[in-house]
Amino acid sequence: MELTLQEYLSGLKGQRVAVVGIGVSNTPLIQLLVRAGVKVTACDKRTREQFDGQAAALESLGVELHLGPDYLDGLRNYPVIFRTPGLRPDVPQLLDAKEHGSVITSEMEVFFQVCPCRILAVTGSDGKTTTTSIIAGLLKAAGYNTFVGGNIGRPLLADAGDMSPEDMVVVELSSFQLMTMDRSAEIAVVTNLAPNHLDVHTSMEEYVSAKQNIYRHQNAGGLVVLNYDNDITRSFADDAVGEVTFFSRKERLEQGVYVHDGAIWVSDEHGPRRVLPLLDILLPGDHNVENYMAAIGAVNGLVPDEVIRAFAASFQGVEHRIELVRTLREVRYYNDSIASSPSRTIAGLRCFPEKVILIAGGYDKHIPFDTLGPEIVAHVKKLFLTGATAAKIRAAVEAAPDYAPGAPEIVEIDDFKETVLAAHRAAEPGDVVILSPAGAAFDKFKNFMERGAFFKEIVNSLE
Repeated sequence: MELTLQEYLSGLKGQRVAVVGIGVSNTPLIQLLVRAGVKVTACDKRTREQFDGQAAALESLGVELHLGPDYLDGLRNYPVIFRTPGLRPDVPQLLDAKEHGSVITSEMEVFFQVCPCRILAVTGSDGKTTTTSIIAGLLKAAGYNTFVGGNIGRPLLADAGDMSPEDMVVVELSSFQLMTMDRSAEIAVVTNLAPNHLDVHTSMEEYVSAKQNIYRHQNAGGLVVLNYDNDITRSFADDAVGEVTFFSRKERLEQGVYVHDGAIWVSDEHGPRRVLPLLDILLPGDHNVENYMAAIGAVNGLVPDEVIRAFAASFQGVEHRIELVRTLREVRYYNDSIASSPSRTIAGLRCFPEKVILIAGGYDKHIPFDTLGPEIVAHVKKLFLTGATAAKIRAAVEAAPDYAPGAPEIVEIDDFKETVLAAHRAAEPGDVVILSPAGAAFDKFKNFMERGAFFKEIVNSLE
């Protein structure tokens, strides 16, 4: 920690600051800055009419608004600019402002500067939120005062003043948050990496490089926990500055976290030990075994093994992640709206021993579906497609080596609700119906949470 939150805010008092993006992370930031006496201009590409009263509420606090298509104009006039994670740092207006002396930062970057306690950070293509939640739950169960936030939905900067050095912070970090980070967490976890968000990142190389910032700036006392079974994350060990702990579901490691004889084991300086029987894990699926291994690697030495076992036997998971919505006439309905990539959907499909009825399709992030096609053929009896990527997913399925017409049956329906209802009508007793889109929600919804909530609303209204 270079300075406290109060010291940082005092340095901004009376200055003009621009906050770009009025969203989940930046709204509390705006309120925090205003309370500290900072002159805030909030910039957003949405029009005033799209804010449903939020614009007037901000103005009542003394915030100046800059809304609409030209919201990025004039940024060079602000000495400090807070960038929303969804805005690339190399847009011309930000580059121009930086050339004229503006400091470009973000809510999370400042939090890393002022946080007084240990930070455990999690990133990856899949499993970030569940792994973050497991780590936080384990630390809380072990008696630590624990704060959880970041990309998981809660900004933490405003809480920094209430933290003490003995506390723990667990943050989920996206590639967008990490792109410009010049500080790393004391304990960093990378769950896995596969092509994702290539609609925003210029290349896979840029995406991977952003993820590496989670450990790139550690010192020799840092720890990075890496997936040994993923070629990309395994290679990160070559340039890690601090300690490296691998986890593997496929290999028995001499040092690290691994699966052996029906349990998760840890092998460290004290030798190998059996930590968590797989049958004690309430969450289904091999990917959740990996999430637990990543979490155990992060908290090894901080959380007793008996606490880990008790937690795993009771933790039911996170909403929108293979969430059982209801069972109706012996048909189980699962909400896996978080599955915004092919690899995530594949993990969900592999959780079920029977072939399922799959609802898929969504916003096009320009990532390939070639690996998804064979998995759908192997695990799906009926496929209902909707959204912008419907045709691409169909093409990937029909190109799969083992595909035969009607195996699975493929139905395309543009309307989301009608798609869910059609899947319901097709279901028979004993079937599983799962929403696991393999794409983002932005073609029809604000985010995956809204998509999942609407799916649950439809399913719960079925008679």
